[in-house]
Amino acid sequence: MSEDRLRPNWIDGDLDATEENLEAALAAEGTDAGRAEVLSQLARLRWTQGLENAHSLLDEASELAGDDAVARARILLERGRVLRRSDGDMAALPVLEEAFHAALVAGQHFMAGDAAHACALAGDMIAWTERGLDVADRYPAAAYWRGTLLINLGDWHWKRGEYEQSLQAFEAALAAREQETRNPALTEEARRGVARAREAVARAGEGR
Repeated sequence: MSEDRLRPNWIDGDLDATEENLEAALAAEGTDAGRAEVLSQLARLRWTQGLENAHSLLDEASELAGDDAVARARILLERGRVLRRSDGDMAALPVLEEAFHAALVAGQHFMAGDAAHACALAGDMIAWTERGLDVADRYPAAAYWRGTLLINLGDWHWKRGEYEQSLQAFEAALAAREQETRNPALTEEARRGVARAREAVARAGEGR
């Protein structure tokens, strides 16, 4: 199970339905901290749509969040994502790292896995993948992120021509994804990664 209570509002591949769900969730929230959490997700949606008001939504969320640990961790994570898009990895990484630690302190292990995945994309791929996998192994709620972390690692090795390491990562990613029913597109991505890495390893062997 996911500890992220807002995750069910996200409909894979359907941003319009996701926005409707989040707007309904915002209207239903009874606390400022709860509204702050939903606003952070609306900011993420604006980021995926390339709109300009993501930062302003996060500013509004920060004002509402107060000292609520869960809301603040969620806002840091989405702020980091927006910063990565607008200002690059170096600007985003400190915020994403803070989000990771804040999520752990708040006991939000699914969110911590998400933050580790974001840190790996923005910073040290190897180190942050290891941290993310440790969280995924220790906390069942974060297990979802194992496949995503390993897919990203497989791609990272692939781009560097490290095909054997890429194959190992993609095979581990596929094994993890085959245990997961959510987001089947990621399972297919892992399967394709295994196929192309195997082909590359075979080609490299023929050239020796």
